[in-house]
Amino acid sequence: MYDVTSVKELQKLNPFIIVGCGGGGEKFSNFEGIEAVGFVDDDIKKQGTEFCGHRVSSSLNELIEETDANSVAIMLPIGAEGSALKYAVQAVDNGKNVVVSFRSMSLIENQSLVKFAESKGVVLKEISPRLDVIKEIFGIAPPQCTEILPKIFYKPKAPVVFVGGTSQECGKRTTTRVLGETAEQRGLKAAIISTDEMGIEGVDLNFRAGSLSVMDVAAAVMGSMKYMEEKKNPDIIFVEGQSSLTEKGNPHPRGLSGAILIGSMPNATVVCHRPNHPFREPRGIVDEIKAIEALEPTKVVGISLNMRNVSGKKDILKYEEKYKLPAVDIKNGGAPKLLDAILDCVGLK
Repeated sequence: MYDVTSVKELQKLNPFIIVGCGGGGEKFSNFEGIEAVGFVDDDIKKQGTEFCGHRVSSSLNELIEETDANSVAIMLPIGAEGSALKYAVQAVDNGKNVVVSFRSMSLIENQSLVKFAESKGVVLKEISPRLDVIKEIFGIAPPQCTEILPKIFYKPKAPVVFVGGTSQECGKRTTTRVLGETAEQRGLKAAIISTDEMGIEGVDLNFRAGSLSVMDVAAAVMGSMKYMEEKKNPDIIFVEGQSSLTEKGNPHPRGLSGAILIGSMPNATVVCHRPNHPFREPRGIVDEIKAIEALEPTKVVGISLNMRNVSGKKDILKYEEKYKLPAVDIKNGGAPKLLDAILDCVGLK
């Protein structure tokens, strides 16, 4: 009922004051035919600066008086619903049409605002996540946008180790846990974060990253690291990755793997690999290392081998010779050697 279905609908509501001087505000102002006459933001650091050719104001009411705006576009991020509602009420009260992003607030969940707009005779529209299109294609869709977490940024004080891999079920969960336990045995306080529903044993914190919108995963990882630093004050943090950035046979979790890596912002990375994997199609160690180091400014410092489908331990030496990295069987005494490489890289040795 309230969905914006075309840019032409927005053009009819010109000119606009835009609330929110971030990616959403800039994107809205760049829509074809949109006329922006001013910007508002609650961030004191942005107020008085120039954004998209306009000085950022601290007051919507003042801009309404100073400009010939016909409408107000509210392009605030998730987590700013209170501010979005405040600005929407101000705009409607001043007789201005309102366009909101679904990230700012949901009109369906704010029926009192809808009734207020109707009483003032103004238009109220929402730029929706267009889940109706997904439902048309697949016959099913989430009832609403699943992106809900605030977009925090947190860089831990402690060094972070990301444990990635060349495929699913190649040893990431075990490697993350064992490395953390080995660090504790060395006298270090380690925070072990699992991102899988099965990572419930021997870790400090576990959540299923795959249950979240991919837009929320990086924030969830950063929030988890922040939480662990406040709770445990660790010397080092280990974060379990999921799936792989490069696995051929199952592309669906690859974006999830990238989001966990990005949220981790790791100082060092370990790549897990299961030779002769009977169920997966990994591209291999070289491709995974290239992908990891291209996506984040981290360094792959070692290889953790899942030897379940390998007959001889001598194969480990072949991996070291081929890839010029420490390679270990994490289940059979290899953790200390791999941890040495990690600590040397992050400066804790």
